[in-house]
Amino acid sequence: MADLFDIAGKDGAPAPARPLADRIRPRSLSEVIGQEKVLGPEGPLGAMLAAGSLSSVIFWGPPGVGKTTIARLLADATDREFVQISAIFSGVPELRKVFDAAKLRARQGRGTLLFVDEIHRFNKAQQDSFLPHMEDGTILLVGATTENPSFELNAAVLSRAQVIVLARLSLAELERLAQRAEKELNRALPLRPEAREALLEMADGDGRALLNLVEQVAAWKVDGPLDRDQLSQRLMRRAAKYDKSGDEHYNLISALHKSVRGSDPDAALYWLSRMLEGGEDPRFLARRITRMSVEDIGLADPQAQTICLHAWEVYERLGSPEGELALAQAVIYLALAPKSNAAYTAYKAARAEARRTGSEPPPKHILNAPTRLMKDEGYGAGYAYDHDAEDGFSGQNYFPETMRRPVLYQPVERGFERDLKKRVEWFAKLRDKRQT
Repeated sequence: MADLFDIAGKDGAPAPARPLADRIRPRSLSEVIGQEKVLGPEGPLGAMLAAGSLSSVIFWGPPGVGKTTIARLLADATDREFVQISAIFSGVPELRKVFDAAKLRARQGRGTLLFVDEIHRFNKAQQDSFLPHMEDGTILLVGATTENPSFELNAAVLSRAQVIVLARLSLAELERLAQRAEKELNRALPLRPEAREALLEMADGDGRALLNLVEQVAAWKVDGPLDRDQLSQRLMRRAAKYDKSGDEHYNLISALHKSVRGSDPDAALYWLSRMLEGGEDPRFLARRITRMSVEDIGLADPQAQTICLHAWEVYERLGSPEGELALAQAVIYLALAPKSNAAYTAYKAARAEARRTGSEPPPKHILNAPTRLMKDEGYGAGYAYDHDAEDGFSGQNYFPETMRRPVLYQPVERGFERDLKKRVEWFAKLRDKRQT
């Protein structure tokens, strides 16, 4: 993965026409835009540099935020040789050569900062090969990944390196980067204010993408400043970052679920749309939306599950994009429905009780006795037929005789569960009365 300020060249030589990103490459850490929380005096890297004790780190962040550039500048700041490899193109033979060169360099009194791009693509054995060289100081490892390190990297590597989170660039930071580019180009971009804002939005937090867009716009021969529509005609909007099997997949479905739980239909629709725009399978969304109705609405609105199942069926009948509207309607309904996780909580508590009590048998009075032997053993003896009892309720015990009766289902005072709560309390009073 190329970095924000990487240069496209061969054998270390610059390309014939130096890209804009290379021409404005930061020459010191203070010139890096957008990572002040990490590089500032109170930030983790700033504090390590000030103390003169830089340790191995893993940079975790989206593309185009300067991971490689910061690694290069860290090597300069600590007077180490900068060595870069990519896990995509490197294997065990390449790693062995890198480690041997680092050992030779160490004997000559010079340290090595080894920058490993896409480090999560190395397998466990390859990741383990770094450990002895990190421990004896042969290399200072700086890894870069767009994936969650806690899922993708070995615990042994993580225990020896500090994870540094690099943030996507804000619109204000992208504007600063655009101004730096204009200063280098010695001219302003031919864009009206609304078009300039649209250009920054197209970059989607990626500084390298912005510089590529700026370079394209700066090369246009136009009579006057372009408006938003004219810019959109000339440039394609950058595809949103979304990996249907990676962090973004789980982050966005979590955002959708919590927006529904938080009764915010606008936010829920936004995250639903983000996932659909990213190419998510609507069937996955239909299944998760139905799960939300079971977990977070429950019996406060029993119709919610029916609405979701019906929306799922509508999508199967209509397909995309028409059927996606049914999913959107279901999301709105769930967000505005009364919320209760009482049934969900009760189910989990019941499962825990079932595990705890093991193989406790049911009380004999609620067991059928189809044989003589079973009748002689007391199966079914004393069973009270509820339809024959007053109010259609016998109040008998249905838990194992050695088990104290737990309270599992505790309905809330919202929606339909308000009525269920009255029924639970009514039956509890009758049970206490008839069991005494």
